[in-house]
Amino acid sequence: MAMYVSLIQFTDQGIRNIKKTIKRSDAAMAEAEKMGMKIVEEFWTMGTYDVVVVFDAPNDETMSAFVLKIGSLGNVKSHTMRAFRREEMAAVLAKIK
Repeated sequence: MAMYVSLIQFTDQGIRNIKKTIKRSDAAMAEAEKMGMKIVEEFWTMGTYDVVVVFDAPNDETMSAFVLKIGSLGNVKSHTMRAFRREEMAAVLAKIK
């Protein structure tokens, strides 16, 4: 599985309904599982981003579909990045001639 990190910001709708953020997180976890993904960890944060989430997903297409589906609900917008574990980065570096 590939690892991804999402930096999430609440939309106006999301912040108006902030008291439901834990319930929305539970629903996101259930949706991720249905799509063959796993939310590894989530952190509510202070600063530019409101939440940071670490995912395991089978591929970029699945991760993209998940982010689009969650974003379409209108509570959050996200910036998602593919993250490479140490072993994966070693394999990438091995390809550099």
